[in-house]
Amino acid sequence: MKKIAIILLFLSINSSVFPQFWEPQQNQGQLDGGMGVNFIDGEAYYNLRVRPEFAFANWGLGLDLNLEFNSEGLRSEDFLTLSDYLSIIRYVRYGSKSGPVYAKVGALDYATLGYGNIMYMYNNSPSFDARTIGLNTQLDFGVGGVELVYGDFSQAGVLGVRGFVRPLQLTALNNIPIISGLKVGASFATDLNENAKVKNGFFDDSTNSFTTTERFDKPQVVSADLGLPLFKNDLLDWEVYYTYSKIINFGDGQAYGTILGLDFKVATVNIKLERTLNNAQYLPSYFNAQYEIERFNYTEGGWNSKLNTLSLTDVSDANGYYGGMFVRLLGAFDIIGSYQRMEKIENSGTLTMFSQVAPENAPFVLRAGYDKVNIKDEADMFKLDDRSLFYVETGYKPYPFLIVSMVYNWTFSPIRGAGDEILGYQTQKRIEPKVSFVYPFNL
Repeated sequence: MKKIAIILLFLSINSSVFPQFWEPQQNQGQLDGGMGVNFIDGEAYYNLRVRPEFAFANWGLGLDLNLEFNSEGLRSEDFLTLSDYLSIIRYVRYGSKSGPVYAKVGALDYATLGYGNIMYMYNNSPSFDARTIGLNTQLDFGVGGVELVYGDFSQAGVLGVRGFVRPLQLTALNNIPIISGLKVGASFATDLNENAKVKNGFFDDSTNSFTTTERFDKPQVVSADLGLPLFKNDLLDWEVYYTYSKIINFGDGQAYGTILGLDFKVATVNIKLERTLNNAQYLPSYFNAQYEIERFNYTEGGWNSKLNTLSLTDVSDANGYYGGMFVRLLGAFDIIGSYQRMEKIENSGTLTMFSQVAPENAPFVLRAGYDKVNIKDEADMFKLDDRSLFYVETGYKPYPFLIVSMVYNWTFSPIRGAGDEILGYQTQKRIEPKVSFVYPFNL
């Protein structure tokens, strides 16, 4: 049974900025495409999209050709950089997360290292207009293994690696229930992008560029973890864990928690609960779902960097909690939700929600996703602003493989400097009535 941290890596709601609910299994494929009118911040563009996916033996391939155009031609923001062209190949995959060897090159849909204490649900493409190509790899040889995440091959980006070992598998205790599954891990993550180090600077209107006058050292996080599976069978999968993390030159924190999975055949439930113990100048899950936006963000109202935010987080014993749940019912209804908050820091809430209702023979589909960081309080939780990602699609199926739907996206568009480098992100609203076809097939 897959744990919630693993299941989340596969989930999607048919959008470039949220992960996938469906990936073709061995010797399967799906032809997915559509056409419509996309209203981007009030400006209309015709849209044509083709997204075929194939799985041959252990290999998987997903393409994503997205053309937006009006009377003046193709929308220029769609093909500005080399990554924009390479992102037509959405992913190339080998193996599966539940197998001993897994590798995926392309869009990283919410990548997690280990128990998520330093990298959790990291998304390397938070904008339709800034898609990038990264790498997510996992090797598990039974007695140990390695996980690797790299965010962006087109430039220096986020790098994370974790090694783990099951030490008792190398001894005569390898058949003892429970303790023989003890897992010991160590992780390291950093950001090689120069913008991650910004401490002070100014924007020069004459050159349309940002000049950095003072820098931090690059963010570096090290971590150690222990995991112990208590039960593992066809019905129940239960694990407890402990992690310690240190952000170099800043603070440190600990976490302990449990992951519980239940499989009732008609329903699958996965629950993750965690308590975090956070010292000053420490943020759990530093590389999170919106890290690419938080790394460095310049707007007309000013600028900020995540390291700058971290340096000002001077509250000691800012302990917190995390809760997450995944439910799949009858293979037709999926819902995911998670929430994290630090108790003594006001703007520390992080909320993630996805859902899909799409029974195979039903005449309708409903998909939605929501992600928000730096939440102040419950009243702030569902306000759409510059800390939010939101997606909803509701549609009708006049034929089994045809969907007539309306899509609403609250997302981000990049703010670019004189050399097309990304200086920051601003909110973007997209409304799209469209007709789509989805045709699964066997190879």
